[in-house]
Amino acid sequence: MKRSEIKRRPLSDTALASIEPETREYRELDGSGLYLRVKPDGQKSWQLRYKNQAGKWSWLGLGGYPEVSGALARKKAAEHRKEIANGGDPIAARKARKAAELEAATNTFEILAREWIEIRSPGWEASTAKRTVGALQLHVFPVFGKRPYAEITPKQWMDFLQTLERKGILEQMSRVRRSCKEIYDLARVTGRAIHNPLEGLSRFLQSKPAENYAHVTAKELPELLRAIRTYPHALDLRLGLHLLTLTGVRPSELREAPWSEFDLENALWSIPAARMKKRRDHLVPLSKQAVKALRDLHTLNGRYPLLFPGRSDRKKPRSNMAFNMALRRLGYEGRQTAHGFRHIASTLLRENNFPREHVEAQLAHVEGGVSGVYNKAIYLEQRRQMMQWYADRLDLLERGNVVSVDFHAKEQA
Repeated sequence: MKRSEIKRRPLSDTALASIEPETREYRELDGSGLYLRVKPDGQKSWQLRYKNQAGKWSWLGLGGYPEVSGALARKKAAEHRKEIANGGDPIAARKARKAAELEAATNTFEILAREWIEIRSPGWEASTAKRTVGALQLHVFPVFGKRPYAEITPKQWMDFLQTLERKGILEQMSRVRRSCKEIYDLARVTGRAIHNPLEGLSRFLQSKPAENYAHVTAKELPELLRAIRTYPHALDLRLGLHLLTLTGVRPSELREAPWSEFDLENALWSIPAARMKKRRDHLVPLSKQAVKALRDLHTLNGRYPLLFPGRSDRKKPRSNMAFNMALRRLGYEGRQTAHGFRHIASTLLRENNFPREHVEAQLAHVEGGVSGVYNKAIYLEQRRQMMQWYADRLDLLERGNVVSVDFHAKEQA
């Protein structure tokens, strides 16, 4: 049908379906400012012509035909005419909605979290980055990632964290809570949020259980030392467990250590601040037994940069569960953890009258007073003598030549 053949308005369904295109685009009036636009390629769409608040004529698209039928187009046009009569502007309102949608899409929790990761990750160890980002991707982003962060309430965060708590993954839950709290802190200090919805939630959530630092009783220690000496599965892990008993360092500090930190000729291990929990340089004096264990380990792994290179990627350290899995294979699951050797060292040294400040310096604890002004070499010579005594003492315990003490006093880890 040619448009010259149209006899009535509004346009009938037959006219809408059969009206023909022309060499140039044209608009055919349906009524009350509603037009059918017809393009040369035959495409049809609806447009409403109206005068905006500035007194200028504007065209508002209402959708394509036949997706939007004549009846639906007239209904939409009537609604917009009512809006205009009440002082509104449909085009301005549409732009405002799109702007709000865009703002919501760019203010999601995941986008804020990715910004936080970009800022914080340069100061992280590779293992820290993997654990932190992995926990967010696994637990948080599927639930809150696409939501505007300002709309997530404290109650919703509490409910979410309690679901992790009920699963028994308390360490993951605590890591997620700390990370998300920092993410909101970023929004707050950059003027994008006023309140942090995770503030104060930790008081109502469970803490990581103390069993994570489990350690054997005094009576059980000699048997454990002998078991470590005969660990059958991997010689490097056997030496690693032995070194944990001799040095009192944190498991991650040993597991991630490169050979470049060690001076075996001078029996000294220099751990840089970037690898320390308190971000302070630390010197570890090495007993004769520790030096021998390190030389044995170097015979195995000295061709690699790390003391304990991973199996699939030699440039990365072994899994953070490697030492605990070795203890589990020895039958000490729930009785001894890699971290628990620090408790044993602390108690045995204190019970034998070594000064607290020497012990705390060896364990790289930061306290007030003398430890507050930290020196990586603090009490180094005293600690060297102390740790040689300790290594000799462990040898005697392993051979069963001495009576031990109770290691289950509460100590700082």
